[in-house]
Amino acid sequence: MLTVNIICVGKLKEKYWTQAIAEYEKRLSAFCKFNIIEVNEEKISDNPSDSQIQNTIVHEGERIESKLKKNSFVVSMCIEGKIISSEELSQMIEKASVDGFSSIDFIIGGSWGISQKLKGLSNAKISMGRMTFPHQLARVMLTEQIYRAFQISSHTKYHK
Repeated sequence: MLTVNIICVGKLKEKYWTQAIAEYEKRLSAFCKFNIIEVNEEKISDNPSDSQIQNTIVHEGERIESKLKKNSFVVSMCIEGKIISSEELSQMIEKASVDGFSSIDFIIGGSWGISQKLKGLSNAKISMGRMTFPHQLARVMLTEQIYRAFQISSHTKYHK
């Protein structure tokens, strides 16, 4: 069974986000082994310098990189990524599985983004669009889209 991981910076704080994730996690159990892997957020001042921001991105990136699985298809969620449809995400997941990847690791960076090193390690870069979303909401949206992708592959009525 394919393993799908969302590796992200920080923890969900609000109960409604954790409940939404729990619901999709339960639904996804029929299709894959699904995990949310959280890494610690780097502490940074309220008015950081450019070098502090870069250090934060690098340190969070190192934490994320340590959680990447061997033989995993890595997807960075980043602003410069490609905007794709739910159907295209479904095809990407199917293709990764057919191509022999045992897991797919989706990366959601911290509030300052994802390191260039992680982006370079990625098999794909996806953007949720040009709008900005809170990271907690982005995590829920990505989880729902992963569930939708499996529903599309299964030809169910969920995706209309």
